[in-house]
Amino acid sequence: MKCRSLQDSRKRRRRSLVYQKKRRRLLPFIPSADPTQRLKQMGTLASALTALHMEFSDDLTYLPGMAPQSANQAKFEQGGMQVLSKEDIETLEQCRAMCKRGECPPLLVVFDSCEGYTVEADDQIKDLTIIAEYSGDVDYIKNREHDDCDSMMTLLLARDPSKSLVICPDKRGNIARFINGINNHTPDGKKKQNCKCVRYSVNGECRVILVATRDIAKGEKLYYDYNGYEHEYPTQHFV
Repeated sequence: MKCRSLQDSRKRRRRSLVYQKKRRRLLPFIPSADPTQRLKQMGTLASALTALHMEFSDDLTYLPGMAPQSANQAKFEQGGMQVLSKEDIETLEQCRAMCKRGECPPLLVVFDSCEGYTVEADDQIKDLTIIAEYSGDVDYIKNREHDDCDSMMTLLLARDPSKSLVICPDKRGNIARFINGINNHTPDGKKKQNCKCVRYSVNGECRVILVATRDIAKGEKLYYDYNGYEHEYPTQHFV
């Protein structure tokens, strides 16, 4: 296998926004009321994870030989990072607690012959609802210059590039791994966007949260802009 250049590696990393233009309180997702429906939703995610030989994880994980948890400090972010408010932290923790109880967000992972794995709403989702937190193994970007994974997410862009971090959901992850990106080279592609990925400082640590940007109808696929911040992910061939 040929090693990719640093430039090629950077183009395969998803980006998140750092700042929101308008401050509004985030909402917790509302699980489907029917337990059978929730089992179906979790089953589609389990099947997709199994197909990619992944383990389910809702957390950022820190492993020997990769970045330690002490490296994840929002104060290192070049230009600063938006701080998640106390109220929104409580909402985020409410969502995490619901997931631990098996009350998952109302989402289905569906395989599409053109787009591969996609995520669609299995119930209506309101604007500003927390969809999911991006999870996976945390590593230094410098260690992933030749990585094959096309689902890495920027976690920290430090003033010192050697301290910059990335989330790698190749072995562990959650449903955020399967949400597709828009083709941000076309007007029709941009119209499909219904959520965004935002980096926040949460109690001093960097976290990445997917949030609905408008009301999403049942059956609608979820899309966000992979180029939310650095504008280097190649999306021109996306559907």
